[in-house]
Amino acid sequence: MNKFWIFVIMLIIAGGLQTADAQNKNLDMELEVTDEEKIILFSGFAIAIIAVFLFLARDIILRKKTSYDKEELESKKDKTFEKYHSDWGDDYEELGQRRNTKEDKEFREALNNDELPNYYEIIGVSKDATSDEIKKKFREKAKKTHPDKTKEDSEKEMAELNKAYEVLSDEELRKKYDNYFKVD
Repeated sequence: MNKFWIFVIMLIIAGGLQTADAQNKNLDMELEVTDEEKIILFSGFAIAIIAVFLFLARDIILRKKTSYDKEELESKKDKTFEKYHSDWGDDYEELGQRRNTKEDKEFREALNNDELPNYYEIIGVSKDATSDEIKKKFREKAKKTHPDKTKEDSEKEMAELNKAYEVLSDEELRKKYDNYFKVD
């Protein structure tokens, strides 16, 4: 593609130089352009216009064709397909597929690596504890293990306790955690 642009630019420059040279030869200040120069100028401008057109239409020309494009379907007539299958919609989840959230991925990876901690033990509650009980126990443990209170290096324990509370205090996350951890 670069060679093509260089060729187009060289043609334009050559046409411009020939025109300038033709104007300098006659001192009577009349512009005389020969038929050969007209052909070169016209072809240079024609190539430039075609190049601009191709540049502007490059997305349409290079677009990948799908099976939908090949078939004559009723939805093409009322643009239904285009409404629901635009290019920017690719980051949306397809209907009927399993939802893979960030938390699901974390739980699966931790479970596969045998690193999924028992958040109920960390906080010190049973599996059937209510959200109020979890909150109360978390606050008690946080007061005991907080680095400012203990004056020890308990940041790791505090981070683990915060993560446990974050998961168990959110109903949806707690259900996902219970599914992966299978706490009895």
